[in-house]
Amino acid sequence: MMHDDQVSIDIDIARQMIRDQFPQYRHEDITPVRSSGTVNAIFRIGSKSTARFPLRAMNPAECADMLRSEAAAMVELGEHCLFPTPQPIGLGEPGPHYPMPWALQTWIEGEVATPQGLSGSTTFALDLGHLVASLRQADTRGRPFDGQGRGGQLSDHDDWMNVCFENSEGLLDVIRLRDLWARFRELPSAGPVVMSHKDLIPANLLVQGERLVGVLDGGSFGPADPSLDLVVAWHLLDRERRTTFRWGLQVEDLWWKRGAAWAFQQAMGLVWYYHRTNPAMSALGRSTISRILDDPDI
Repeated sequence: MMHDDQVSIDIDIARQMIRDQFPQYRHEDITPVRSSGTVNAIFRIGSKSTARFPLRAMNPAECADMLRSEAAAMVELGEHCLFPTPQPIGLGEPGPHYPMPWALQTWIEGEVATPQGLSGSTTFALDLGHLVASLRQADTRGRPFDGQGRGGQLSDHDDWMNVCFENSEGLLDVIRLRDLWARFRELPSAGPVVMSHKDLIPANLLVQGERLVGVLDGGSFGPADPSLDLVVAWHLLDRERRTTFRWGLQVEDLWWKRGAAWAFQQAMGLVWYYHRTNPAMSALGRSTISRILDDPDI
């Protein structure tokens, strides 16, 4: 269990709910998808579909609103992303053994990226640059940042970072990391918002060979700090490939440092929170922090 409020869902419950509510899948194989993800339990349906069951308890009506909002964002992302993205199929209803709505989406083939797997690939670095550039070209339609999660003011996250520092004692060099955050939080705004995926971590990117072939979890696609999607550079690339990625996007110094700051904010929460329950996510936090600390431009 990764969360105190985690909802129980297993293959038997999922299979029964899928077949009861969507009888067109009654003859399809339904199997759990192994993932380091922390938000949904995922089950593959045949070769073309997937079911995603939210893991954290919430009011069913609020959950349905969230899933509908995510579906709309996924459609918008699909219209602008250079790479395939899952698209919504429908919403499932709560059942006797699972208390919330859930989502059906299309399946995208590919292998989940890892922090080290393609860190030295120039081809992959260029693909990531093309991805971020394509998202930025989407029209915000006058929408501001919605105030949810990362993508606004760095200093708004001071309280959370203090929680992370306190819980990271004995796991990380907290004194050094507090000093780094003290400098990051003072960085000025990077300018007008742009459209952003908002969570470009390895688990949300699919690869084949050295190529990017899919982008997952697009339900938060929306306006945010233009530096936010730059986190992908520290999550996935070594120093030389980060330079390639930065050159391709022509990223100015302020944006680059703010991108590192957002990656740092995310990574600090991963190390301690998932230390015992999700080793892959905790390891991602560690590798990202290490890259930031070792980066001479930061």
